[in-house]
Amino acid sequence: MLRKTNAWILLIVFALIGLNGCAGETDQQRKDREEKMRQDAANAAEKAKPALQAAGKEINQAADRAASDARAAVQGVKEGWSGNKELVNLNTSTEADVEALPGITPHDAHVIVEHRPYSDKYDLVTRHILTPATYDQISDRVTAK
Repeated sequence: MLRKTNAWILLIVFALIGLNGCAGETDQQRKDREEKMRQDAANAAEKAKPALQAAGKEINQAADRAASDARAAVQGVKEGWSGNKELVNLNTSTEADVEALPGITPHDAHVIVEHRPYSDKYDLVTRHILTPATYDQISDRVTAK
């Protein structure tokens, strides 16, 4: 009887070991599977990288355009609200009047006032106070007489 019980116990132990071996995976198999998953994810990320970088550049360009459009809209509202169509004299106007010109920042207005007098309104460009593009925005609204 003891022999029969030992045989049953031995049979159960072997069955459990066999089931465990069939149902599970070894540590090495698990590590190999995880490494393959990591490698697949790295490959997918590498393939997607150029597209993501291009999308990022497009988003930045769109944001820059939106900011520029917003500044132009604010300037238009400012001009429409003030209704001021008189020429701004670069040699006598206040800093606030100069700043009210389209495309002129508070810093630009301060520098314009600090570098007086001007013999010609184009001095703003020749003295490197404004870029030609910014000057073009205000050239028909300023004078240096």
